[in-house]
Amino acid sequence: MSTQSPRNCTLITGATGGIGRAFAFACARGGDLFLTGRSEQKLAALRAELAERFPGCTVACFACDLTDAADRARLFAAVKAGGWRIFRLCNVAGADIQKAFCRYTQEKIAFQCRINFEAALCVTRFALENRVGTLEIVTVGSISGVYPMPYFAVYSAAKGALESFFTSLREEVRGQRVNVTTVEPGGVYTRPDVCRMIEGQGLWGKLSAKTPEYVAAKSLRAVRKNKRVCRPGFWNKVVAVLPRILPRALRTRFIARRWSKLEKDAF
Repeated sequence: MSTQSPRNCTLITGATGGIGRAFAFACARGGDLFLTGRSEQKLAALRAELAERFPGCTVACFACDLTDAADRARLFAAVKAGGWRIFRLCNVAGADIQKAFCRYTQEKIAFQCRINFEAALCVTRFALENRVGTLEIVTVGSISGVYPMPYFAVYSAAKGALESFFTSLREEVRGQRVNVTTVEPGGVYTRPDVCRMIEGQGLWGKLSAKTPEYVAAKSLRAVRKNKRVCRPGFWNKVVAVLPRILPRALRTRFIARRWSKLEKDAF
């Protein structure tokens, strides 16, 4: 049972990453925050930054490995114990591992499926049980989820599953004061390795890439309007239409040639 009077918050997963930080700063202008990420030290540093910039915003933090069911249960218990009710959920946590499937370990397969798909569903279920007012659910997917991507196969499949799930959820909660938006950005300038990869893709990467702040702002605007999908940036809207025009075999061969030359695993 909660020992405190109810408080309303935006719950943000993956808060210490580049996109998560942008969501935290954007949401701090409109209410209190409950942040989670893997690193207690990074969460503490982020909370200090937010407190300095937004002194009227209460920021609660709880370090959590969202791939672990027991850790998720502890996170949920902490939210309840603090008397928090959720009016906005930002599902940001994810892992963008890129390499040939044969180079994955069994552990990496499970990790990426859990963090990119399972975690978002579990946190969303909790938010639906503990919501207040009109709940806004914004989930960061990827333009990679629009179609299969060789050498990015696990990631693109999981992100595609997110769009499928949250599109279905929209219908289930229609008329229940729940807004549901899936965000599908292209490249986002976050970690140094991600920035190098965007640069390595040449013009294609630069046309697609946006800053975390741009993605967060567009996402929050879209969920307020209850848009099904938000694809920040004109080029990403174009890329999303291509699967309807080009044969799948042609698309996958083109992607394989480009992405087979790059490898990324920072997790």
